[in-house]
Amino acid sequence: MMSFADAARRACALSARLLGWRPAEFWAATPAELAMALADPAQAATPAPPDRDMIERMMESDPDG
Repeated sequence: MMSFADAARRACALSARLLGWRPAEFWAATPAELAMALADPAQAATPAPPDRDMIERMMESDPDG
């Protein structure tokens, strides 16, 4: 399982490349906003963003946290 820090770094880099977001814009966005911004408009069903429990589990398993 990927750590929270690794997942956050990857998502931040992806949002910078695809959306032109700076780090402050990434951290100000909610997971739902990020998922919506990255969703393919042609795709009817987009995956749900991680819920609070999933984020807490990732943070608990993060060796850097």
